[in-house]
Amino acid sequence: MINLIPKEDKKKMAMAFYYRLLVLFLVMFSFAMFIASVALLPAYFASTTKDSIAELKLETQKNTTVPLLGQESLTAIQDMNNKLSLVEKAEENKFPISKNIISDIISSKTSDIKITQILYTDDPTVGKQITILGTAPSRESLLSFEQSLENNPAFKNINLPISSFIKDSNLQFNLTLSPV
Repeated sequence: MINLIPKEDKKKMAMAFYYRLLVLFLVMFSFAMFIASVALLPAYFASTTKDSIAELKLETQKNTTVPLLGQESLTAIQDMNNKLSLVEKAEENKFPISKNIISDIISSKTSDIKITQILYTDDPTVGKQITILGTAPSRESLLSFEQSLENNPAFKNINLPISSFIKDSNLQFNLTLSPV
């Protein structure tokens, strides 16, 4: 096929095509922006009215006076403060069994001694006590466990009842001691 359009006219036609394409793109972009702005208008109006309502409420709250607390409220607050101070004092006097005490007990026992329970009591008449319950294979191993606890400076008043030594083997023991 013979090309009858001169090159300059071809260039002009290509440029005109690109201009039309650019104009079409800009028109479509403008139309999309218009649709987007129309879609966002209700949200904009809703947010501005909510903002004005919130500012109005804030102004009214700033202008209102706060009523003074009544005698009933003050006594309730004082009662709550008293209860909280009692709880705080109770927490201060609490003796938590520390990791050091348990590790001292565990390090004092031999491998054949089996500890089943370690109990802590805080009796106002007797004081703080730790009770160790367990089994020992022989009297000698139980006696050596008691002696190692007596030699430990972290404990005092070690009490191992004589009833723990009744059997020859598999002795169930109940040892009571006080932490220093």
